Amino acid sequence: MSVKKILVGTVIALAVIATGIYVFREPLATMAIQKIATKRMAENPLASLPDGLYIGLCGAGSPFPDPKRSPACTAVIAGKRLFLIDAGSAASRNLNAMGFNPSDVEALFLTHFHSDHIDGMGELFLQRWGGSGRTEPLPVYGPTGVEMIVGGLMQAYAQDTTYRVAHHGAATMPPSGAGAIAKQFAAPSANGRVVLIDEPDLQIVAFSVGHAPIHPAVGYRVRYKDRTAVISGDTSKNANLQKEAKDVDLLVHEALQPRLTELLRRAAEANGRTNLEKVFRDILNYHTTPEEAAEIARDANVGFLLYSHIVPALPFPGLDGLFLGDAPNIFKGRMKVGIDGDFVSLPVGSKAIELSKRR
Repeated sequence: MSVKKILVGTVIALAVIATGIYVFREPLATMAIQKIATKRMAENPLASLPDGLYIGLCGAGSPFPDPKRSPACTAVIAGKRLFLIDAGSAASRNLNAMGFNPSDVEALFLTHFHSDHIDGMGELFLQRWGGSGRTEPLPVYGPTGVEMIVGGLMQAYAQDTTYRVAHHGAATMPPSGAGAIAKQFAAPSANGRVVLIDEPDLQIVAFSVGHAPIHPAVGYRVRYKDRTAVISGDTSKNANLQKEAKDVDLLVHEALQPRLTELLRRAAEANGRTNLEKVFRDILNYHTTPEEAAEIARDANVGFLLYSHIVPALPFPGLDGLFLGDAPNIFKGRMKVGIDGDFVSLPVGSKAIELSKRR
């Protein structure tokens, strides 16, 4: 058979296949959706994880639009227990995209009350409740002021809650499980800490950080068995944070790169955007530079430095190096500029630190 006939035959066969796919596209799509949905509903990702402490970025960004980074959210898995630290606007959606169920969230911990750290709370409350039929609301831990935040959201969602119960019935949407309950703690002193959960295998501690004029503002230290992590929250370079991060396996630290932010300030100034120009100038004084975070990681002897709450946005490849600046020369350990879906595994009984992607 000639090459020409083989080519003609191949083209005809491909055309027939393509025509068949087009004609049967809806049944094929329906079958694919059914298969994916069945697999997804059958999964129990928490049960499948080996024993360890896991930290995932369900929001590695800030209020700046960034295709790879949503507003603040950090998932903490201790054994088979799922917690969230902060709940920015995409918290629930990213948690789902990472393969985890909002209905499994045991508690939410807030670092402070800037909008980009709390504006996904309403959606989280609803998905946790509707996805599980829980009979108790979500505990929300936070420093003084959290009762106002939770109370306001409960009021805002009161009619929605009524609609859900009326539509699906109280057996499916138990009224007692709707929303959240505030677990307020007194803000720790400037160099202080508050132990919130203290169990043989799990300890979660809130400690003071420096985000003035925002007060209170805290970070969190988590220990599960023999593995540890610190999540900074929003802060300028802070000695109390460095103390809490001493010898931890993982430090998740916020960072703002002044050189890149200055470019935005100049653009705003050049175009008469005086309000934005002032904002870009002001935000420099209550965040940590990548180099300063590297100094903390170095001096605290941490195992891995994962940058989060990235400011400004890094919308295209090749910007990570500009963002980090001199940080790699300061901290010689492992570091990464975080994106949504980054997932760090700290297996118990080991010094291993494993980085993967779940989104």
